[in-house]
Amino acid sequence: MKKPFVTLEQLQEIVKDYPTPFHLYDERGIRENARALYKAFSWNPGFREYFAVKATPNPQILKILHEEGCGVDCSSLTELMMSGRCGFKGDEIMFSSNDTPAEEFVLADQLGATINLDDITHIDFLQQTIGHIPKKISCRYNPGGTFTLGESKEGFQVMDNPGDAKYGLTRPQMTEAFRRLRELGAEEFGIHAFLASNTLSNDYYPALAAILFQTAVELKNETGAHITFINLSGGVGVPYRPDQPANDIAVIGEGVRRAYEEILVPAGMGDVAICTELGRFMLAPYGHLVTKVLHQKHIHKEYIGVDACAANLMRPAIYGAYHHITVMGKEDAPCGHKYDVTGSLCENSDKFAVDRMLPEIHTGDLLVIHDTGAHGHAMGYQYNGRLRSAEVLLCQDGSTRLIRRAETPEDYFATAIWD
Repeated sequence: MKKPFVTLEQLQEIVKDYPTPFHLYDERGIRENARALYKAFSWNPGFREYFAVKATPNPQILKILHEEGCGVDCSSLTELMMSGRCGFKGDEIMFSSNDTPAEEFVLADQLGATINLDDITHIDFLQQTIGHIPKKISCRYNPGGTFTLGESKEGFQVMDNPGDAKYGLTRPQMTEAFRRLRELGAEEFGIHAFLASNTLSNDYYPALAAILFQTAVELKNETGAHITFINLSGGVGVPYRPDQPANDIAVIGEGVRRAYEEILVPAGMGDVAICTELGRFMLAPYGHLVTKVLHQKHIHKEYIGVDACAANLMRPAIYGAYHHITVMGKEDAPCGHKYDVTGSLCENSDKFAVDRMLPEIHTGDLLVIHDTGAHGHAMGYQYNGRLRSAEVLLCQDGSTRLIRRAETPEDYFATAIWD
């Protein structure tokens, strides 16, 4: 059973200062998880996590991760701007975008970010845009086909379809790109790839690493490129359902180390730095959407209406994604009632849970919706005039701090032209 990182008594005090709904983040959990990741990859002296800003673009969260040694992965102009304002600079920033406007390459270059090219045509576009090719550069690799891990040790099959993804260069293009970039002055090269999303398998990262390590050896032999880093990107998932096993980052790190020593070291590439680009794994379990029950509706089904809606967390509405729900104060009560937990949007998909067995719920109860620390507030929007909620940090000492205020109607009206 999933347990909230906050108690009912704590929440009752917090809601006195911050009206529901709001996203609550666990500073202690975030820091401990970052340290566990770095420990798992401590065998690689150049290791760095580039946190995917898109997952949780809050300056205070980014600053916490910066203090823990993390860099940032950016994919847009505003993510670059936010990262720069948070103190990230130079090779602490990885810029991985696609269909990229010129001004974004310009800012990435000004910040000294490592640019990760998504398409072979971007080589000439980048050179024309910023006037040169950086000495350190990366290319995103798409092997095509279908990626299948088969039955993992945890009993889950991992499968995704890179061949249907819009990202990256083909294998022949990688060779052509490295040769072309060397001709244009590049001296240090990186390889990046993303093959599967939200995997619950300790085998995924080692399998991906083996593919990229072998590709790196081939590219070095084919082009003479000096490959200094390999970015394993994201894909290490979290167990949204209480019966799913969590990934063991220590086991994952050890699996990558074995592949590194079997493939890269014999090829004379034992100085290659490993990078990760984790968003969901770093933050999802350390965020809760806190909401209050407003209404109960008894028609063809039993509905629980809360003051949050898909504008605060859209994953269930657009993906049918599961997010566990705890009725605070009733953690040990029997789940004897079947409910749909709904928001207030004029869309029938605005449901946080469908036919969910929960303890008996009453108006005024506080609910915690789990695993919203990544792709939660970040994906918020203003449909129906619903406003994005506040973000609150539960600090290590038990105090709370507002790290993003809730939007107001004036925010909603601010960009409108009235006359």
